[in-house]
Amino acid sequence: MTLNQLRYFAAIADSGLNITLAAEHVHATQPGLSRQIKQLEDELGFLLFTRKGRSLTSLTQAGEHVLVHARRLLDEAGNIRALAANQRGERKGRLTLVTTHTQARYVLPDAIAATRRAFPAVSIRLQPSDESEILAQLARGGDELAVISTSGATPDAGIAVPLFRWRRVVAVTHGHALGKRRKAPSLRELSALPLVSYESSRRPESSLQRAFASAGLPMQLAMTAHDADLIKTYVRAGLGVGILAEMALSPDDTDLRALPAPDALPGCITWAVLPRGRVLRDFTVRLLRELAPQIDAIDLRRVVAGNAEPAWPEPPAWSNMPRLRSA
Repeated sequence: MTLNQLRYFAAIADSGLNITLAAEHVHATQPGLSRQIKQLEDELGFLLFTRKGRSLTSLTQAGEHVLVHARRLLDEAGNIRALAANQRGERKGRLTLVTTHTQARYVLPDAIAATRRAFPAVSIRLQPSDESEILAQLARGGDELAVISTSGATPDAGIAVPLFRWRRVVAVTHGHALGKRRKAPSLRELSALPLVSYESSRRPESSLQRAFASAGLPMQLAMTAHDADLIKTYVRAGLGVGILAEMALSPDDTDLRALPAPDALPGCITWAVLPRGRVLRDFTVRLLRELAPQIDAIDLRRVVAGNAEPAWPEPPAWSNMPRLRSA
């Protein structure tokens, strides 16, 4: 049994039992990967997958048990490699970061650029994803870091590090009836208007949905999108009033007016979420410090490694983070 065989086995499980996709993920050939799995099954003395013809249909019960232990071994092997690289002062490697479009477009550029300047040999793979899928991807073990927002609730996967606080804004064109206002519209006023917001707003657990429901008011979603830039595009096209994150309104959006959202819409926190028990590479710590300079690097390493309980400082407001706001 080799670590490569276990890595191939986990890759197949994570690829929905698609051997072709798994082979691409681990940079192996499909025949080579299949051969290694067959050798692993022969050594173990039982099948890891049920098969129909040449296709894999499911993990066997024994295969599910093996997968749990395989992931632990692969994680620990990765930790040993990370520890050794840090000890050697190695400044190359790869960081996979899964996040939402808003974070990728408006929060991360300056932080990633600063990290790359400090570690020019590091390859950073930025993977924008649907908000509902991000933590599931992290749990599968394929990504080292997730950046996600919630309306106050701490993400329940991995170690969640609070980066900063932010609020929603109401975006309208200057010609809109709200465009001449200075104060925030009320929730009742917004309930009478068609809204354009994030796709997550359609989910019953959405804080936007809950705010209108708690007030006994209807919410008219004219359109939703994963992409904040698309939300602004359709606000400009006259489809409705935009409800989006404050960092998604940039100085270039001169044709839009941003108003504060009603107090009934709760504030949000952007979190970095990391797998538990992970030895962090130096460049990962650098990226997190760029995003949240209030976080102590030693505390961060100890908490993520499982050697201390988290006691994070209060995250600052986005409006008080001028370096990131210039992204």
